[in-house]
Amino acid sequence: MRKSKTAVVNTQSPATDSDLSIPQSFTVTVSVRRFNPDVDQETYLQDFEVEMYATDRVLDALHKIKWEQDGSLSFRRSCGHGICGSDAMRINGLNRLACKTLMKDLDVTKPIIIEAIKGLPLEKDLIVDMEPFFAAYREVLPFLMPSGAEPERERIQSQEDRARFDDSTKCILCAACTTSCPVFWTDNQYFGPQAIVGAHRFIFDSRDSGAASRLEVLNSKEGVWRCRTTFNCTDACPRGIQITQAIAEVKQALIRGKI
Repeated sequence: MRKSKTAVVNTQSPATDSDLSIPQSFTVTVSVRRFNPDVDQETYLQDFEVEMYATDRVLDALHKIKWEQDGSLSFRRSCGHGICGSDAMRINGLNRLACKTLMKDLDVTKPIIIEAIKGLPLEKDLIVDMEPFFAAYREVLPFLMPSGAEPERERIQSQEDRARFDDSTKCILCAACTTSCPVFWTDNQYFGPQAIVGAHRFIFDSRDSGAASRLEVLNSKEGVWRCRTTFNCTDACPRGIQITQAIAEVKQALIRGKI
């Protein structure tokens, strides 16, 4: 005789809306350092009250201010997902990407202070002139300079050779590292951390033959030797690049005279 199966009955009541955890909004003070070159002689802080959620980003707060309170607020942003690097700014005194900084990671019981990155000419509000930054990057020849005849296929590289410079390929040119450097703040002729990292990416590339040219550029008085190893640049990098280590490796290459 076949045994009958005992039915399992769910005695619990179906979940209701009241059982679910509903995110709670809160009001936060966002204090933005403003500057309009047409009317202002000096920068000043302006407070905005914004309703936010813990998972919102600082970029979301800036959007709400611009779209709902003051359309004259000026800042850069493009992708909004930590790839383009255009929304680098000082948030509570630290260089960060507004699109990657969450409200839950800040003390929202105090005003969130947002300012333009330091060391570059201020144009308006949170926008700076990036040309000096890009000029330094161009000067280190940030492109592959291979030798020999053009290959019929791709230039083969081992995993070990790729790993040698892989970390410095992550740079998104946001300028967070360079504009966090105390040396760069006081000496606008200094190449800055990003330019050195940009050179590192090609100096240690086994397919490249232009290392000597780049090292010659960085061996100047405004080059790699101006670094004071404060680690500000490494702390500021939104991509987690070990910038101070890369700078040290470039210094070692100059001392040894070889890669």
